Amino acid sequence: MILLENETVKVLIASKGAELRSIQSKLTGLNYLWKGDPMFWGKFSPVLFPVIGGLKDNTYCIGEECYQLPRHGFARDMEFNAEQISAVEALFTLTENSETLKVYPFEFKLALRYKLSGSSVSCTYEVTNPGEKELLFSAGGHPAFAVPLTAETSYEDYYLEFSADESVVYHEIENNLISDQTAILQLDERKLNLQHSLFYNDALVFKDLKSNTISLKNTKNQHGLHFRFIAFPFFGIWAAKDADFVCLEPWCGIADGVHHNQQLSDKEGIVSLSPGQDWKRIWEVEVF
Repeated sequence: MILLENETVKVLIASKGAELRSIQSKLTGLNYLWKGDPMFWGKFSPVLFPVIGGLKDNTYCIGEECYQLPRHGFARDMEFNAEQISAVEALFTLTENSETLKVYPFEFKLALRYKLSGSSVSCTYEVTNPGEKELLFSAGGHPAFAVPLTAETSYEDYYLEFSADESVVYHEIENNLISDQTAILQLDERKLNLQHSLFYNDALVFKDLKSNTISLKNTKNQHGLHFRFIAFPFFGIWAAKDADFVCLEPWCGIADGVHHNQQLSDKEGIVSLSPGQDWKRIWEVEVF
C-alpha cells in the first residue's frame, strides 16, 4: 500500500489493481471513499481495462479468433508495479504477460498516475502501444464515494449536481449489456436527488453528458466533493442495492449493445492506438 500525503489530504492506494482505498481530508477528518464492505460490494475504485462493462456472452472476437473476458476486464484484479515518485505522486504500471496474452492478444503498457494538489486527487490513465499492430482497448474509472459522509445525514439527503445538464438521457442495462431502451431524468436546477431505488435496475449509463463536473453535495452540511473529467465520452452512475455509496464512472468505452456482433474492432467506443503511440485521460476529485 502506498500513502500519498500533503497538508490537506492523504490517500492510500493498493498495488493490486492500482486501486484507491481511501481519500481522507485532514481538514474535515472524513474519508470520502466507500469502505469496501463485501456484504454489498468489496471494491473501492477499480481500474477498468481492457474492456468496460459486459461483453456479449463474455466473448469478443478478432476476425475468426474469439476470446473471453469478465465484466470490466482483468486489470482490477492484477498486481501492478508500484513506484512512489514523491510524497504526493505515485505511478502504477501493468504490462502484458503470458496469462493476459491468452485472453487479450495485445502488447500494452497501462499506467495509473495518482497525484495530490491541495484538496484534490488526480488519476491519470496512460496507455502505450509497444507492439507492432493496432492496440484495441477501453479504459475507465469506477470510484465509489461514501454516502452518507457524516453520521447526521442519510442517503436521501444527498444529491448530484451537474455542471451543464438540465436533463439527462440514460441507457438501460439488460443482462449486463446496453439495451435499446432509454429514459430521461429531469434535473431540478441541474440536481439529481439520490435514492437507493435509482440503481435497482443496475447503473445509469450516459452517452451524451454536457457536464464535465459532477458534484456530490447534501442538504444538511457543507461537506462533499467535486468530480471532474474531460474527454470521456461515456459515464456511469451506480451503487449496489441499498449500499451506502455512489460510483461516478468516467469511461472511454462501454458495455456491448444487445445486438453487437462481438467483433472488438466494431465495439462502440473502442480506442484504437497505433504502434508506438500514447494515450492519456485524467479525472480528478476535490473534497471539501
